Amino acid sequence: MSKYELLKARLIKEMGYIHLEESQAATEGELALVHHPRYIEQVVSGTLPEAMQKAIGFPWSIGMVERAKCSTGATIQAAREALLTGVSANLAGGTHHAYADKGGGFCVFNDVAVAARLLQAEHHRRHTEPFHVAIIDLDVHQGNGSASIFQNDPSVFTLSLHGAKNFPFEKELGDLDVELPDGTEDAVYLSHLAQALDVLEHRFKPNFVFYLAGADPYEGDRLGRLSLSMDGLRSRDFEVFRWARERELPLAFVMAGGYGREMNETAQIQMNTFQEGYASWSLWQSRAERQSRVQESRFR
Repeated sequence: MSKYELLKARLIKEMGYIHLEESQAATEGELALVHHPRYIEQVVSGTLPEAMQKAIGFPWSIGMVERAKCSTGATIQAAREALLTGVSANLAGGTHHAYADKGGGFCVFNDVAVAARLLQAEHHRRHTEPFHVAIIDLDVHQGNGSASIFQNDPSVFTLSLHGAKNFPFEKELGDLDVELPDGTEDAVYLSHLAQALDVLEHRFKPNFVFYLAGADPYEGDRLGRLSLSMDGLRSRDFEVFRWARERELPLAFVMAGGYGREMNETAQIQMNTFQEGYASWSLWQSRAERQSRVQESRFR
């Protein structure tokens, strides 16, 4: 848990020009866009069966419930902000092991799935055409919960690059799963990522992108089993932001996993992601200003 405080402190100190906003808890109605009402009620009331609580990995407490709600709410807020400005982020999030009816792997509610469904619902109130969402999941562990939730749903595309032999040991079928052997290094990983993004572009036309920027493919991660360097992870981030920006796709990113032997290294990886995200946001703003000037000149 310390990585979140480390990241926040470093963002304030080193990137104070980034606007930080306190998250609001997701409502039970918003959670119900994805999660079964009975599961939500059991989580909130602390009546989950012991085996289900054990699978989540956290002991139940009111604080656990509020944190899960607020983490989901933060991703919702980031998604809405990204629609307006091009790029936004949740300092936590990426709880992709949560299914519709159960949690797992330190994930209570699936924040990205809830935010995706809410964006779609809000879009459909004003428009008749579909709203397509791509989830680019680059945590080292497959987002089995997200894959399960959106199986056979043509409006959401789940792309995952993950360790073949890592948790979860029984994978779900996503729209595009790239399984990587233990010890995969920068060049091979980035090649697979480029190919996966090409496949995504040819198979799906998203209106919005969620990016799970896991720090756990890092060579120094306790649970990762891959061998990416910090520079390799930063190149990964750059490519995802560039891909979305060049296609004028708003993007919200979340931190997902990171279990470094040295927690400062995990915080540094996530700082790098924020720096790449801010650079992409700045380019969005520059383009918007140029377009505004062009439009103004046409009316003179």
